[in-house]
Amino acid sequence: MKKIESIQNPFIKSLVQLQEKAKARKQTGTFLIEGQREIELALKGEYEIESILFLPEIILENRLNEITSSILTQRAESRCELIEISKEVYQKLAYRDSTEGILAVAKTKSLSLHDLKLSKNPLILIAESLEKPGNLGAILRTADAANIDAVIIANPRTDLYNPNIVRSSVGCLFTRQIAIGTSEEVIAFLKQNNINFYSATLQNSTEYHTQDYTKPTALVVGTEATGLTEIWRKESTSNIIIPMQGEIDSMNVSVAAAILLFEAKRQRGF
Repeated sequence: MKKIESIQNPFIKSLVQLQEKAKARKQTGTFLIEGQREIELALKGEYEIESILFLPEIILENRLNEITSSILTQRAESRCELIEISKEVYQKLAYRDSTEGILAVAKTKSLSLHDLKLSKNPLILIAESLEKPGNLGAILRTADAANIDAVIIANPRTDLYNPNIVRSSVGCLFTRQIAIGTSEEVIAFLKQNNINFYSATLQNSTEYHTQDYTKPTALVVGTEATGLTEIWRKESTSNIIIPMQGEIDSMNVSVAAAILLFEAKRQRGF
């Protein structure tokens, strides 16, 4: 078993780059996962783990063995490297204040629309041009809670493997199918698959609960600042609005997504 004690180690320096630079993640096709639950969810989501780094003073040996056994169960030919690291190295790499003593280097997945495997009556959430990792993470948690088919990010403004998204989604990045594309590509995909889509917007809208979401459905949300672009308003099956009773005319995008998704789930009877 390899042991690394210095933050000047070239491999550790490369991992710091993975944490800090989207370019490094794209070039290597890898990213860092921190935390026991997050790593276990990534394994369940069939992400390939290349390396496990652990601090023995924190993580219990039996928990480490459980995780490494899961890796071998998932992929018998896996060559996952197990690396013991020092406290100094762990503190350099760990992103959270509350630590669990384990990190993983994982391979990114294809996020192509054409890789999505949809049910006969899919329910999809589409988010356009979101750039705040916290909002994206919250939306992924909502998507997991509602057990929907997929999340599609149109015109992405941030790297989905950003450590802030991994952290704020508490591993839900790995539990739903995710794809990215331009708004034009996503709309073409929806039409090709005969999926109705409802755009949450202030303009020319009807109240969200008056629409029928029991058929193949995609619900579309945009940023709080600018909302959805015109193409979504023009091409949608219907524009929808969540009625506001206070002084403002918008709410956090993750909250809006939750309201819409659970109305669709209610109509579908579960």
